[in-house]
Amino acid sequence: MRALLIGAVESTRVALRALADAPDWTLAGVVTLPLDLAGRHSDFVDLEPEARAIGCPVLRGANANTEEARTAMAALAPDYLFVIGWSQLCGEAMRALALGRVVGYHPAPLPRLRGRGVIPWTILLDEPITAGTLFLIDEGTDSGAILAQHFFHVAPDETASTLYAKHMAVLEAMLPGLLSGLAAGTVTPRPQDERYATWAARRRPEDGAIDWHDDAVAIWRMVRACGDPYPGAWTMLGEERLVILKAEPVDLSHHRAALVGQVVERSEQGFTVRCGDGRGVRVTEWRGSRPPLHVRLRGKG
Repeated sequence: MRALLIGAVESTRVALRALADAPDWTLAGVVTLPLDLAGRHSDFVDLEPEARAIGCPVLRGANANTEEARTAMAALAPDYLFVIGWSQLCGEAMRALALGRVVGYHPAPLPRLRGRGVIPWTILLDEPITAGTLFLIDEGTDSGAILAQHFFHVAPDETASTLYAKHMAVLEAMLPGLLSGLAAGTVTPRPQDERYATWAARRRPEDGAIDWHDDAVAIWRMVRACGDPYPGAWTMLGEERLVILKAEPVDLSHHRAALVGQVVERSEQGFTVRCGDGRGVRVTEWRGSRPPLHVRLRGKG
């Protein structure tokens, strides 16, 4: 079987390695972004060195749906397209290149949480269980039939980084069996049950703005959801953006007479900010040119 892989992030690299190792598959080509568009993904990976090392041709383009891109992909005669880690929907003409055999990966228990920004949303919604899903891409948004799905728990202190790593491990574990089954023709796609479908809206860097009027646990959740490999949760210190990398909720026993957003404690290990519920968030890692003193941080608005 001949596969064409389309993507530009870490999950694409996981798929590249699985396809390269699969005995019944030939990786006919990789389609990825030009380097000057790397900023489209905060977790961008340049796949060309690894693809070239296994003798796989690399095509670069901003949009895989254009006629030029489709012509180049058709020349590689793929039996399947694997669109994993690509931010664009697959148009009908593009899907037709492999007779509709287009496989995607979604970091959620489809049909729940179709859409964008799913790893941060999983944490923001305080989901106790999630899943990685391999599915057939159709004309909808993450609505195609399920090929393989693996459920796992989300830890109470899960971060975007740890959840991202779990998804990479799940994808790596699921792909060999699926590839073997697709090659043998033994995989039966399972239609999604629309009764359980939910959608996740796109998240942008500005959505990581901390509102110090929220309760301490909600702010801690925001910090965990927006961190690496994403831009991070942030607040303003004067005219400077301060990105909060690591924090935890704490009780304030001596600083209840303080304004929301005020830095009430400071030590060599970090600083503590009063939140809207009277508790605090102790910040132990941040990115900015200077640590805040006993000042008030600005949240949303």
